[in-house]
Amino acid sequence: MPLLDRGEEKRTLDQVLDRVRAGASGVLVLRGEPGVGKSALLDYAVERASDLRVAKTVAVESETALSFAAVHQLLLPFLSVADRLPEPQRRALGVAFGLQAGPPADPFLVGLAVLTLLAEIGAFQPVLCVIDDAQWLDDESADVLAFVARRLLADRVGMLFAIRETMEPDPHLQALPGLPLAGLPAQHAHELLETSVGRPIDVRVAARIIAETGGNPLAVVEVARELSSEQLIGRAPLSEPLPVGHKLEELFLRRVRELPRDTQTLLLLAAAEIPSRGDRLWKAAGSLGVTELAAAPAESRGMVVFGPEVRFSHPLVRSAVYHGAAPGQRREAHRALAGACDPQIDEGPRASHLAAATAGPDEGVAVQLEMAADRAKSRGGYSAMAALLERAALLTPLEERRAERRLLAAKTHVAAGALDRAEALLGEAATGLHDPRSTAQATQLEGRIRFHRGRVAEAVFSLLCAARRLRSLDPREARDALLSALEAAVFAGWAPSAPLLQEIARTAQHLPHTGDPPDSAAQLLLQGCITRLTSGYVAAVPTLRRTVQAFLADEIDQDVALQRVELAAVLAADLWDDSAVEQLAADWIDRARGIGALPRLAAALAFRGVYVDGPAGRLAAARVAESEAHELAEATGNPAIVPPTGAHTLLTLALSGREAEARAIASAVAGEAPGRGAVGEMAMAASFLGVLELSLGNYGSAVVCLDAAYTDDTPLVGTRSLPDLVEAAVRSGRRDLAERALHRLEDRATATGTSLALGLLARSRALLATPAQALDEYEDALDRLGRTRAASEVARTLLLYGEWLRRQRRRREARAQLRTAHDMFDGMGMYAFAERARLELSATGEHVPKRETETPEDLTPREAQVAALVSQGAANRDIAAQLFVSPSTVEYHLHKVFRKFGVTSRTQLAHRVINQGSGAVALLPASSAHTSAATDPASAISTQRRGPRHPGAAKAR
Repeated sequence: MPLLDRGEEKRTLDQVLDRVRAGASGVLVLRGEPGVGKSALLDYAVERASDLRVAKTVAVESETALSFAAVHQLLLPFLSVADRLPEPQRRALGVAFGLQAGPPADPFLVGLAVLTLLAEIGAFQPVLCVIDDAQWLDDESADVLAFVARRLLADRVGMLFAIRETMEPDPHLQALPGLPLAGLPAQHAHELLETSVGRPIDVRVAARIIAETGGNPLAVVEVARELSSEQLIGRAPLSEPLPVGHKLEELFLRRVRELPRDTQTLLLLAAAEIPSRGDRLWKAAGSLGVTELAAAPAESRGMVVFGPEVRFSHPLVRSAVYHGAAPGQRREAHRALAGACDPQIDEGPRASHLAAATAGPDEGVAVQLEMAADRAKSRGGYSAMAALLERAALLTPLEERRAERRLLAAKTHVAAGALDRAEALLGEAATGLHDPRSTAQATQLEGRIRFHRGRVAEAVFSLLCAARRLRSLDPREARDALLSALEAAVFAGWAPSAPLLQEIARTAQHLPHTGDPPDSAAQLLLQGCITRLTSGYVAAVPTLRRTVQAFLADEIDQDVALQRVELAAVLAADLWDDSAVEQLAADWIDRARGIGALPRLAAALAFRGVYVDGPAGRLAAARVAESEAHELAEATGNPAIVPPTGAHTLLTLALSGREAEARAIASAVAGEAPGRGAVGEMAMAASFLGVLELSLGNYGSAVVCLDAAYTDDTPLVGTRSLPDLVEAAVRSGRRDLAERALHRLEDRATATGTSLALGLLARSRALLATPAQALDEYEDALDRLGRTRAASEVARTLLLYGEWLRRQRRRREARAQLRTAHDMFDGMGMYAFAERARLELSATGEHVPKRETETPEDLTPREAQVAALVSQGAANRDIAAQLFVSPSTVEYHLHKVFRKFGVTSRTQLAHRVINQGSGAVALLPASSAHTSAATDPASAISTQRRGPRHPGAAKAR
């Protein structure tokens, strides 16, 4: 079909190709109805890309159940260089494509492998990937290709998709740049009409055809072919209605039925094949007595091309052939194709064909589908596995076994992130489940789905119910359900969950032996949580310490470590063990990166931003972690991995003094979280807002915010907010509340005994102490906090100490504390606290210019990440693997960093980042040999103490 007009669309495609040639990358999704010209435009792009290395695949409906089928087909020309990939990526790709055995491949590690492979090819010659009929991509391929498309930047790789426009937006490609295609303008549609029939057409006839087809090129051409010469010149009436829309498929079917019977059979086999492979096709055709001569009539009419792979001229032709056949004919075709499959090599296609050939329930075929599902799981194809299990369930004769298979399919859909389908299948399974263990597992899955959706209060209830039912049937699974319930309760809040939490404790206390040693990480985790519930914080500390150490141990089970590290990290933070928190967060991130578990990586990064980088004063690092967490949550289709309101960014915003943004987030949490029962999330957000109010000097408002966390007393939030509440209550004249908060703080800080806890306790005592006692407490606080990673707390202690000294009329000593606090706040980007320190300094008689409005940092978050990793000696390929981008993209960012810093080598960059400071220095590990004074508590305190000291300071120390 000639490509008429489309000038604007052609220019857009040319721009994509030009960007790729220039060393960048380009992505475009062509969207439109069938026949509108998407494939013709892709062909145009391929013709224009003669200097590029082109890989093309056309997805077909019959292959949607084959995991990674489309991406495997696309990459076939490039697999010869797959041995250049890093080992984890090479292994994941091999397992996904069925080329080697191994644990199931994480789809996002496969995505990283595809990205790296395309970038490797692009380094030698620009690459263009063309994916037609993307609406038929298998879910795994769609996830991988969308993941790659979102991460292309400077890789000399272009990706063009064509997808059929439907009422529902495609969940995989909708976020990519798109180009909607409409019908041709009347002039060009008329030209296409006359070109296709080879003669002039009556103007009124042409106008009607164009109007009723909407200028759709395929419909215009096919309708014209159906009209007689008399009709075309206006001497005979046109049919009513014209064959457009669904009528177009009927037109193709009519043409099929005009073919010889053997040709129709051959076309039906080709339409039913998964995928349309010539070897299996001809073997199946031979079993039905059809020879190669049957191909000629269909090929001569341009309907299909037979070869190693069979290609129909248009998807509507395939659809017409298959759906136009009688059910019995379709079953016969699938039976023949199943017979043509090798039972060892083609297990999945054979099982699918047998299923399609079966008119009623058949347990034997259902078992084969279940076996094929296990094979799909071994390749990481969870969507394909779930589809096979669903089909197995439909063919299962016994109601309870059918329900069990639906339950298993629902579990698999959860693993694939398809929560809507999982919930629907769970509902279908519920009525047929009678076995106690199966019904308990269904309830457990219901809880997991609710947790993934953020409906945390409902999740706690469901998971507890499941644990109670599983207690005597499967103690280990019951323990897993209890730990999940406790994790959900952190977000739901302990106060509103109190009755359920007591029942969780009773269930755990009567849990039979799981078979694991008493000192295993999972056992200790449950024991520590239950002790915290039943006997309180102080009694739980010894067990919680052992729990944290078990999770830090090298010999911990990797599955337990990845699944439960979040709860362990929460408990470590509740113990004020900043060293363990940082190590657990690092291990969590490393494990998730190592296996490509991006949803877990997103959660880990969000946690690190809030509870590691923020308190350490590394606000640039916190923003980068939060940005990456959000990006990964969106990329994996799991936006609820991090709080949907963005509550995980609130502490960084509060510490940065970005008041308007922080209040907007807090308002969003207050409006949205109650509907999900997320009282714990609300308390967390309120406590972070309380920090903002403290920085602004709004002490009464701070008390209101922090009292919510104090009242709820959920682990982590309830404990960590105590020093802030003491400060707010003292400054707002609420001494009674301050003393109650201090009493709780004394119990907990003394029990845990960490430098951070005892330092914050000393600071809080100073706020309530007599002048003689306050001096010693402040000095003790600075001494203890100087041994921690909590630079932000050191600076805040210096600020409070300076404010106290000024009120004691000891202005010279106050200036030393306040000056150091101000410099630390300013260096860390804690600008509201810095302004509070500036005003106090002014009150001592020292003038400090007011900071101008903050200008954007020189480096973007991604550039800062790259600069920090380069400064640690990481190679580009290692950086790419860490950041889930290509080495070419790392090189692109690195060139920009070199230009911005005026350096020409990695050594110069490392010197600049480490010794002179930059937006990247805050991303370096706390153990770095050179650390900015702003974020090094010991250095800051040492600097402060070299300044003027107050009389008696030496004695006080």
